[in-house]
Amino acid sequence: MARKYRFVNYITIIVVFIMANSCVQNDDFSIPDGLGAEENKGLENLLASDAIEIPIAELKLKYNNRYKTPVLIDTDIYIKGYVSSSDREGNFFKELFLQDAPVNPTAGIKIILNQVDIYNQYNFGREVYINLKGLYIGEERVGNGLITIGGITATDQYGTTVKYLTENQRKQNVFRSQNTFELEPLQLYFSEVSISHLGLYVQFNDVEFADHLEGKRFFDPVQDYDTLRAMQMCSNDIGYSYFNLETSSFASFKDALLPLENGTINGVISKTFDGSEIVLALNNLDDVNLTKSRCAPLQIEDFDVVFKEDFETADDDVDLNFEAWTNFAQAGKVAWKTHHSDGNGYAEFNPIGSGNTSNIGWLVMPGIHKNSGSHTYLNFKAAQNNVRSASNTLELMISTDYDGNNVMEATWHSLDAILPSHNTPLNEFMDSGLIDLSAYEGILYIAFKVTGNGRTTSLSGAYQIDDLFIFEKE
Repeated sequence: MARKYRFVNYITIIVVFIMANSCVQNDDFSIPDGLGAEENKGLENLLASDAIEIPIAELKLKYNNRYKTPVLIDTDIYIKGYVSSSDREGNFFKELFLQDAPVNPTAGIKIILNQVDIYNQYNFGREVYINLKGLYIGEERVGNGLITIGGITATDQYGTTVKYLTENQRKQNVFRSQNTFELEPLQLYFSEVSISHLGLYVQFNDVEFADHLEGKRFFDPVQDYDTLRAMQMCSNDIGYSYFNLETSSFASFKDALLPLENGTINGVISKTFDGSEIVLALNNLDDVNLTKSRCAPLQIEDFDVVFKEDFETADDDVDLNFEAWTNFAQAGKVAWKTHHSDGNGYAEFNPIGSGNTSNIGWLVMPGIHKNSGSHTYLNFKAAQNNVRSASNTLELMISTDYDGNNVMEATWHSLDAILPSHNTPLNEFMDSGLIDLSAYEGILYIAFKVTGNGRTTSLSGAYQIDDLFIFEKE
């Protein structure tokens, strides 16, 4: 009997070992339909507690970029989000992005976990709750602008930064719900992308890889970690607009050839490691759908020049008094002047030494009649001289209800352009880029507005403009 008893126990031990080993090796490689009892209980306890749900955008505001120090969350608050990234193909590593809604998201955030194959638990579209008490909000590299939830902090060559959540913190603070949602990508043009889109799942339409990348692969083998590949878009712009796609050396699709056609590309808005550039990162190759013919951008040669002013015929050091222009001092007595230097004419607003507490000067171009449905663009050059403060600014404005006389009674809207600031080289004219005016109709008035000061160095400095062009194509 003793021998038979021992034999049965050996069989039992072997069976139990095989079953246990099978569970360990499984690693939950399928998308989970249900949740473990412990995780269910953790989420139930969080939702039944006095903890307060806050929006992701509000959480991000708790990190003050000014002090560059991670913030410990010591109150009972939590966020809810939807997984926008997937590390299934290796293009993300020990990181998870959440966005605040499955459709039309407005804010995203990054979470760093000391875990690989995150997609097994936090699959794309999964609804996730994070109990924030005891966690940190900060950056992985100070100044990179990518606000991140971490479990601890450390100080190294990248500053005082957040580090991975421990496994215990993940279990106690990060909970899945039973729900997985289909995320609808946010439709964007390259020019619309900003830091506010970090972590969001987006789609670019009518996009293709740059012409010089024919025959190239997603990853460049001469690089160690990540490769940037330029995407280009025609849209309604003259020429192409560009945006970079970033691919990791660990991505399973790194050796795939870049497709040559045009179409849509979906991905997550992120940043390069050093934070110097906003980029797009793919979850997988299924998000690359380039099947249409390549686009043909509009060429500047196809446009008519409907307005041009280079100030070459203007007198030197006199108030600008061209026909149909408006030279208006909103504050102070300084006016825009025309100047010549080294054979080049330009307009300048210079409040230095005026003695006025505040100087605000407007220079409004003559009205341009824009035909309905036409493609219209503005281009100019601008420079700064001795600007010492971010409060001393040059702004580009547009109005369609200006009457030609009363600047302050008109409705003015800001236009995006590449403009000089106190950080740009002195007296170096910068190209504004092509500013699309196609969305406006009627008589368009373009204005340059400078805010300055003639008494202190904090607002001193001059701005100059030159080579104004407006192009139009029916």
